[in-house]
Amino acid sequence: MIEEMRLRDLGVIAEATLPMGSGFTAITGETGAGKTMVVTGLGLLLGQRADSGTVRAGAEQAEVAGVWIVPQTGPVADRVHDAGASLEPLPGDAAAELYVGRTIGREGRSRATVGGRTAPAGVLADLAEELVVVHGQSDQLRLRSGAAQRTALDRFGGAEVADALTAYRDAWDRWRALDAELTTLTEDRDARIAEAESLRESLAAIAEAAPQPGEDAELAQRAERLAHVEELRAAAATAREALSSEQDAVDVAALVGEARRALERAGERDPVLAGFGEQLAELGYRASELAVELSGYLADLDETGPQELDAVEERRAVLGTLIRRHGGTLDDVIRLAETGGARLAELEGDDDRIAELTVQRDAAASTLDEGAAALTAARTAAAERLGALVTAELTALAMPDATLSVDVRPAPPSAEGRDEVALLLSPHAGAEPRPVARSASGGELSRVMLAIEVVIASTHPVPTFVFDEVDAGIGGAAAIEVGRRLARLAETSQVIAVTHLAQVAAFATNHLSVVKESDGSVTASSVRRLEGGDREAEMARLLSGLADSSTALEHARELLQLARQAA
Repeated sequence: MIEEMRLRDLGVIAEATLPMGSGFTAITGETGAGKTMVVTGLGLLLGQRADSGTVRAGAEQAEVAGVWIVPQTGPVADRVHDAGASLEPLPGDAAAELYVGRTIGREGRSRATVGGRTAPAGVLADLAEELVVVHGQSDQLRLRSGAAQRTALDRFGGAEVADALTAYRDAWDRWRALDAELTTLTEDRDARIAEAESLRESLAAIAEAAPQPGEDAELAQRAERLAHVEELRAAAATAREALSSEQDAVDVAALVGEARRALERAGERDPVLAGFGEQLAELGYRASELAVELSGYLADLDETGPQELDAVEERRAVLGTLIRRHGGTLDDVIRLAETGGARLAELEGDDDRIAELTVQRDAAASTLDEGAAALTAARTAAAERLGALVTAELTALAMPDATLSVDVRPAPPSAEGRDEVALLLSPHAGAEPRPVARSASGGELSRVMLAIEVVIASTHPVPTFVFDEVDAGIGGAAAIEVGRRLARLAETSQVIAVTHLAQVAAFATNHLSVVKESDGSVTASSVRRLEGGDREAEMARLLSGLADSSTALEHARELLQLARQAA
């Protein structure tokens, strides 16, 4: 339940603290005082879309903060922890406090906090599914839709319907997946045959060429060498002659040898020169070795011929064709050779896979049929119970001759089953049952919705119910019964109701009033808790428009006494 909510600069409300607590809280106020801003603020805490128009004139931002009392373990706690936030455990209790907040800037940007940590507004929406059910005029419109009516029936059906729906959805997902794969295989068969033929030819060409990693770079280097063999031969021969001449010319070896011998003779007198001589000896050895290597290089060049360059270029052409056809690099070609076999096997096995999928899809369809039948049976049984219980509630809500039936009829298959659910209302004896959307007035629809929630709460309790003018379009005895039923609902859940009827507010255990104040230039509202004479005066104002009318005050006291006796 929500223990407390604080509003600042929201709509016409400058600043207000709303103590909620358990039981039934009624919120009243003059027209234009901003009592609907309470529901708006609560909606913001529940992740609803922020609107900069809710920021009070002259303020930079609106702020809403709330404290929820939630179990220390369970779906709410799990979602809070997933968001990186935390709860504040209450001493000696299994409950904890959850602090949530929302700010909306003048420019429309909003920021949400959960457990003291910034979080996406979607986290608030996730928490809302576990914490509260909100009903207002828009929710009455939603109740006119078949989807909303099916959801209401499923909530009432409890574990029996929930289990059947889960089993059906699992079967639906499997059938859809198998059917989609089978459809893809059969519709794309021609394209897959063409792909298989092309891949088969490509793999054969790659296998015949047998390319090796890095082979294209190596061949390019060899081609460059072979194309300039004479230039390379002249350079190598000149270098070898300079290092070690075969023509008795002065060469590097001779000059280094002469220098070494000079240093060796003088080295007997200075060890430094002896060290230089050793280095020259090593240099001479290296020059001789290099001359031998150059001779070998020249011998290799002598063995090459034009036919070798032709062979290299021919191989490069083969690899180039593969690269252009199958990828941007030789590595891509080699990768295709490594992975293409598995893809080819998949494509060539289409017929077998189609046959296998057909069998699996047919089996999944049978399982889906069974699941749909079980779900329909569970819904039909729940529909009979729901209709009877809601009809009894309507009798208590001043609709004694009304009958509600819940019709479960065949519908096109979907992830929600093969059922269409319709709430049919017969408002008086002898009237033909018709869809609620066409047979109920606004006031009757309000009572039907309340009756449904009271009944569903007995099997599917929700921590908090919020009703925004659920009493619209009714009055008198019907309003008293609405108040009585809200009080009954508050026995198992927290109930918060924005109302304009004293007959409803009388049954509240906590009465808050939104008060409009003006200094002549700026109008602002605040919230205060009513007790004793203040509450009687507010009730009188709701009844007659006059807070000090003796007749209205007496009537207010009678209503409060009636509510106390009902409790």
